[in-house]
Amino acid sequence: MRTILVLVAMLGLAAHPVLAAPPVDKGAKESSTGQKQRQEEPAAQSKDPSMAVVPAGEFTMGSQTGDSDEQPAHQVYVDTFSIDKYEVTVAQYAAFLQAKGVEPPPDWKTMNQPAHQKRPATNMDWVDAYGYCKWAGKRLPTEAEWEKAARGTDGRLYPWGNDAPTPLHANFGKTDWNNHEVLAPVGTFEAGKSPYGIYDMAGNVWEWVNDWYDFKYYPKSPSKNPAGPSTGGTKVIRGGSWYSNPRALRSANRSLISPTDQGLTGFRCAKIP
Repeated sequence: MRTILVLVAMLGLAAHPVLAAPPVDKGAKESSTGQKQRQEEPAAQSKDPSMAVVPAGEFTMGSQTGDSDEQPAHQVYVDTFSIDKYEVTVAQYAAFLQAKGVEPPPDWKTMNQPAHQKRPATNMDWVDAYGYCKWAGKRLPTEAEWEKAARGTDGRLYPWGNDAPTPLHANFGKTDWNNHEVLAPVGTFEAGKSPYGIYDMAGNVWEWVNDWYDFKYYPKSPSKNPAGPSTGGTKVIRGGSWYSNPRALRSANRSLISPTDQGLTGFRCAKIP
């Protein structure tokens, strides 16, 4: 069994299955930038109705008043890409497992029940997520792509805007895992959609992205299509989860775990249209 990151002492969830580590509260609260919408190329429709097209253009990545690894806020140009509107579901991951014959993630028998088919698949490591996206003819999004898809071009704090999270926006602030039932079916929160119509980019499950994590990456990040460091020991996860506090749901927030950890992480895929 590959290494599993278990959150026990901090949350008192010793009876629960595998849990991902929460983001570290590293500093000051973030405030809205109040920036205007930036110019993008005309939006296109995806040929795949399960994906949204994010047009090419600049956006503000990071936060000048957020955590240290989110600074400095900087302008990044990202080429047009498509990204899944929803986190990969249990039903979708079951099809992958059947097709490839690979080892299922921990707690799969509990997860793979009729009531959970539209809930996010969880407990897979980075290699599992990468393998699924490749099998589906896609790839994991870069960290920059993920953040632009989540917050758009107007510098908003959350996918829906600058208002504080509520139960209408996202699945967060829960304490009881309850055998996968704490997760919301994908597409539940209409009020929480990103500017591009993408669901659950805050809360539900942490999401793997392609990039290695580097605490000091932003000051040296390329201004066009950054892909993260070439090597590293930990991978970036984004978006917060069902047990996160509101601060962790900010679209600029970054967290990290080992690529071999199989905590309560999920993912979505991306591709070039």
